[in-house]
Amino acid sequence: MRLFRSLAGSMLAGAALAAVPAQAAPARPAVVSVMETSGVLRPGEYLWAPEGVAPGKLSIVVDLLRERLYVYRGGVEIGRTLIIYGADHKPTPTGSFPILEKDRDHISNLYNAPMPYMLRLTWGGVAIHGSGEDVDSRYATHGCIGVPDEFAALLFAQARKGDSVLVTRDWMPEVYGAEGVQVASAG
Repeated sequence: MRLFRSLAGSMLAGAALAAVPAQAAPARPAVVSVMETSGVLRPGEYLWAPEGVAPGKLSIVVDLLRERLYVYRGGVEIGRTLIIYGADHKPTPTGSFPILEKDRDHISNLYNAPMPYMLRLTWGGVAIHGSGEDVDSRYATHGCIGVPDEFAALLFAQARKGDSVLVTRDWMPEVYGAEGVQVASAG
């Protein structure tokens, strides 16, 4: 398993997969294992380890409380990163969304801003996309989910139109709760 810093590309020692019970709620991906880490992700870092994971359906979960995005293939976590999300005046909607469109070099027609590796979730302008290398809680979006550019490229290569994205709060607290909440407010 690899831990990447957007600038350094360093390895995380001691990372492994750990078994967890499957989730049985509608619109929630069935999770059979997650990445186990020896530390908390810092801004610009991400985990990506699809090697050895069998082909299967890709599911993405965005946890607004923990400011994390999790990627699962066939129920096995293959990626994790910090996110930025909608500011209070333009919040990121919660719910279950299919990926409607992919555009590697998208430019926002509302803000004239680059949105590299864009995965559109709504026709109203909400997407997952690259947001540079300084993805941390000091920044916010206009409702989109921003991830480090390198992670966005990896996710873009794996994701397909129609893949499921669940945007929620407090995703699997029994598993990810110990990871720590890095938000200024939990509201």
